[in-house]
Amino acid sequence: MSRILLKEYLSPNVVQIEIEAPLIARKRKAGHFVIVKIGTEGERIPLTIAKADIDKGSITLIVQKVGVTSHKLASLNVGDEVTDVVGPLGNPTHIEKVGTVLCAGGGVGIAPLLPIVEALHDAGNKVISILAARNKDLLILENEIRSHSDEVIIMTDDGSYGTKGLVTVGMEEVFKNQKIDFCVTIGPAIMMKFTSLVSKKYNVPTMASLNAIMVDGTGMCGACRVSVGGKIKFVCVDGPEFNAFDVDFDELLMRLGGYKNEEEQHYREQLSK
Repeated sequence: MSRILLKEYLSPNVVQIEIEAPLIARKRKAGHFVIVKIGTEGERIPLTIAKADIDKGSITLIVQKVGVTSHKLASLNVGDEVTDVVGPLGNPTHIEKVGTVLCAGGGVGIAPLLPIVEALHDAGNKVISILAARNKDLLILENEIRSHSDEVIIMTDDGSYGTKGLVTVGMEEVFKNQKIDFCVTIGPAIMMKFTSLVSKKYNVPTMASLNAIMVDGTGMCGACRVSVGGKIKFVCVDGPEFNAFDVDFDELLMRLGGYKNEEEQHYREQLSK
């Protein structure tokens, strides 16, 4: 059991929770995630570790209310306990000084982007961050990203904050005006598909962090398989980060939507209880 220490709503459907996990906090690096379970018979969901506090022995997770388990987790309050938190899992982000790095985050993808931005900046890189959301109210962690970035560009679909347009519009402007040595993209799969197409056009090496379906998180079930460079990889143990140019995003998008109807039906059934 892991007790919830803090809880804060970042937007109407996105909650930030800080939970006790001293062993995970000590071992966690940028890019790591945990598997969380609510209740002894609950499903397992992956969540990236957005922050870690070694002194407090805690980690911070960002939860978007989408399915049954994410709603259950978001409904817990300070003092409540999370049944299982397993981690850190996955491979940490490879961090080195390369020059100027463009970091593009969309929606809740900004949460896993945060520790990477922090680590890249601490390594001596110039970091330009582009944060995208549908509107101002859905933008998260702006201040935290700004504290570790040399430049921050905000893009909103409706123009309610920053510049109106998709994240790719902001990327195009950066690539046209500055020399970028490396790019990181994290967000919905459809976003990562098109951001990687933009960076490929400018021949900028790009890393994508995939939010594929995961169950056990240790490579045994094979639920998170994805095609990378024509080979089958498991996101949980081979990733979660891959060369974006090698990822078959069309296949990934198809797999992510494979059980959408069943998930929605299960959610409706749970609500009716």
